[in-house]
Amino acid sequence: MNRNVWLLFCCQALMNSTVVGQVTMSALIGYTLAPDKALSTLPYAIQMVGTMAASIPAGLVFSRLGRRPGFLLGVAGALVGSLLFAAGVWRASFWLYCLGAVPAGLGFGIAQHLRFAAAEVAAPEARPRAIALVMTGGLVAGVLGPELVKRTDELLAPVLFLGTYLCLLGPSLLCAVLLGFARLPPPPPRSRSAVPIGAIVVRPAFVAAVVAGLTAYGSMSLIMTSTPVQMMLCGFAVNDSIDVIRAHSIAMYAPGFVTGRLIQRFGTHRVVCLGGVLAIACGVLSWTGSGYGTFLVALMLLGFGWNFMFVGATALLTTAHDMQERVRAQATNDFIVFGTVACSALASGVVEAKFGWLALNGAILPPVLVAMALVLWHRARRAAQVPARPPAAA
Repeated sequence: MNRNVWLLFCCQALMNSTVVGQVTMSALIGYTLAPDKALSTLPYAIQMVGTMAASIPAGLVFSRLGRRPGFLLGVAGALVGSLLFAAGVWRASFWLYCLGAVPAGLGFGIAQHLRFAAAEVAAPEARPRAIALVMTGGLVAGVLGPELVKRTDELLAPVLFLGTYLCLLGPSLLCAVLLGFARLPPPPPRSRSAVPIGAIVVRPAFVAAVVAGLTAYGSMSLIMTSTPVQMMLCGFAVNDSIDVIRAHSIAMYAPGFVTGRLIQRFGTHRVVCLGGVLAIACGVLSWTGSGYGTFLVALMLLGFGWNFMFVGATALLTTAHDMQERVRAQATNDFIVFGTVACSALASGVVEAKFGWLALNGAILPPVLVAMALVLWHRARRAAQVPARPPAAA
């Protein structure tokens, strides 16, 4: 991997640190401040709406000004979000806290395009590995984010988590510095005969990639968002849920060191389906008990499953467009994927409050099975289009 890919890896690690830290705190703060406990995951849902909406300004800035200005816009969003979160906690205002989720979501949504930038600066044969490596930056975030929460949650006591949000300004500022050293591709050339986006989104590869991606992220968000609250209701301390979320975050990104090689060896479709099997295993395991070990192992299985499904979906998406179409295709993909995540994050608190933890885990099984079936259909369709080799001469 070249120098630019490693710089993007560091930027991903720093931006994800703010997100992992926010996820660790969000449901707990929401549960404390919300007038209705079913709204405890509303801040995270709003953040995912912001992430979805980020696809629109990201697409415009990336296509007109290039990658670096777009990523700096994302950094600015993360900074403003952290400040508003801090203000909401300080004022004990649920709605001010929710307001901070909008720019925070914008920053997170734009940061998601770091994986696409990695594919653009890598050689074609190395693109799956570059995508996986940059996403592995989340492994650093999985350690740094929760640890930052544990060490700073009472820094400005008695206002819990106020010091944490102020400390989360640091990773975003450092990311802005590193972006200044990265050599990123210029804006794509404009074409008057551009293919309509409607023609891109109906391509089988695009459909399979989007469904696999939205299922991976949506299922993960549905379970992960409510885990801290469920553990609190089961009698566990805040630090216990922080440790589980940290293990989950590490499991999400640690496989990235090998996921690209697995895709190169076994194919994208098989890796996506492996991720689906692991996600199903998480749901099944969660039905067996409510002990600390069950939460820990189930959330780690969910993290592994997310990695294989989402990295595979991203690699599959790169086969669905050419270089001139890349920004529009990527922005549309993330708009759909994170729109689903926003819905699942909001539904997480509602389903958990109204129907319980077991129903919440069972809800991920049908969409995962549908995604696996669609990916296998695309694999069979592509295999049928490959011309058969002529018989060897006698």
